[in-house]
Amino acid sequence: VQLQASGGGLVRAGGSLRLSCATTARTFSINRMGWFRQAPGKEREFVASIGWIGGSTHYTDSVKGRFTIARDNARNTVYLQMNSLKPEDTAVYYCAAESFGSGSFDSWGQGTLVTVSS
Repeated sequence: VQLQASGGGLVRAGGSLRLSCATTARTFSINRMGWFRQAPGKEREFVASIGWIGGSTHYTDSVKGRFTIARDNARNTVYLQMNSLKPEDTAVYYCAAESFGSGSFDSWGQGTLVTVSS
């Protein structure tokens, strides 16, 4: 599964960004898509995920109410709308895919850097 993430950039605190992740995979093989992030000096952490078929969503507590994950099955693309950004959201954001039966996110895209200035 190949994943291509885009949409990162520099934004002021309180601003918004939308990340996109396009996949060229046969999407019937995908169970869930997700976004993770890794801040400087920290471990990578889960941000949000969405079921590719049913659309169920999950978020880490720190982004609930500010971030929204969505998918466009026709475009094989998943989005992460990030509003009310905070400096602590600064990180490299990665999209990932979980294949059916794998039980974990087993395909990763390259990261896209999000920098939130105070």
